[in-house]
Amino acid sequence: MKPSTHTETTLLVIGYGNTLRQDDAAGPLVAERIGALGITGVRVMACRQLTPELAAELAEAVSVVFVDATSDTSREVELERIAPADSAKITTHAADPGALLAMARELYGSAPAAWLLKVPAEKFGHGERLSELTLAGIEAAVSEIRLLIAEWVF
Repeated sequence: MKPSTHTETTLLVIGYGNTLRQDDAAGPLVAERIGALGITGVRVMACRQLTPELAAELAEAVSVVFVDATSDTSREVELERIAPADSAKITTHAADPGALLAMARELYGSAPAAWLLKVPAEKFGHGERLSELTLAGIEAAVSEIRLLIAEWVF
């Protein structure tokens, strides 16, 4: 996949999670770190949850990386390719990445190439203190996204 060369968002990074629930803050923190790099063509969004309104943002991007904290992964950061779901139907107060991709495709005629970057997490209690596992995962996730950006030659 080769990104376009015009001014659209070539890569959209969406970090999601609750910053007041310890390790769940990993997604927004990774997004903020990538945003601080100020790379042309890279847009970041940090949000508490994935909502249907994000479908319009997805339709304008060439590629997207969703970043989320997860306790169902190994103790390492994992990057996996994801595809639009079979349906854009959202049955809860928040969407999942596949449903949002399907919604972008159905409503706007376009869904970007997409990945889910899972940051290992173990503590989801109230508070802002992150575990050592997640702090290391945030560093690894930022490095992984920087590698993707370098490979795409912006």
